[in-house]
Amino acid sequence: MRHAWAIREATDEVLETSAQLGVKDIVVYAGPGWPYLPGTAEPQSKPQATYDDYMSLIERLDAYGLRVAAIEGGFVQLDPYRDLPFGGPGRDALIERIGAEIQDMARAGIPVFGYHWLPNGVWRTADKYIRSGARVTAFDADHETFQPTPHDPIPDDVTITEEGMWANLEYWIKAITPVAEEAGIRLGIHPDDPPVPVLGGVPRILRSFDAYKRLIEIVDSPANAIEFCQGTFSEMADAANGGIYEMIEYFARRDKILYVHFRNVSGQVPRFNEEFLNAGYVDMHRAMETYNEF
Repeated sequence: MRHAWAIREATDEVLETSAQLGVKDIVVYAGPGWPYLPGTAEPQSKPQATYDDYMSLIERLDAYGLRVAAIEGGFVQLDPYRDLPFGGPGRDALIERIGAEIQDMARAGIPVFGYHWLPNGVWRTADKYIRSGARVTAFDADHETFQPTPHDPIPDDVTITEEGMWANLEYWIKAITPVAEEAGIRLGIHPDDPPVPVLGGVPRILRSFDAYKRLIEIVDSPANAIEFCQGTFSEMADAANGGIYEMIEYFARRDKILYVHFRNVSGQVPRFNEEFLNAGYVDMHRAMETYNEF
């Protein structure tokens, strides 16, 4: 298994340090709706990043002996992004626009695009302090104050059901998978974080082992796969009692894991917090061995 380093800006310092540490593969935060040009802090002034933009990124990393393993991002800054998960009138135009940028990524030689289906973002409650005073994010369903990643509030006149969101996800997967197949790029979707049934009035549909089994069966294709955030999968209710290792084996055996966020956490919903790799409940050595087996 290859090990990748995630970056936002491909500065000389970041790339030189990566090469010195022996890193070969880089995951770059970018993609449709990303506010900056790929690998830079330069504001995105065009409708979308182009083939030339992605080639510039490839060439910049190549000068340091590094490869782009994946582009990772979401679509939340696209207007009107919520027409994708909520089935609004602008979704076909959005799919066409996102598909065009995915094709340009593929033409530049980028093999993977990881994204999420989180219309109202990642939520956390108060931070916790763990070993030697390290501050980490946490979630407690009984806490009185939630802290969503800032996004516009869901309009009061929007009614969203769990099966409605599944229908809209299926519509997207069936539309975008042939585009990715033809272009030669694989797409992977990040789980809902935290993986609870609903937050802010919006169902969190990618919150369980069964949900991901359902996802990969929407279209049987290498292009319909998983951005396996091990931290979030470990937070799922069915990750307890060895379930996380079963999840890893199930999806790795089917070649559905494109890359891994190798995180550890303290436990499952309804409450958990981030942990050091050697301090969480997951045996990270066992997890790594399970990935490597396949």
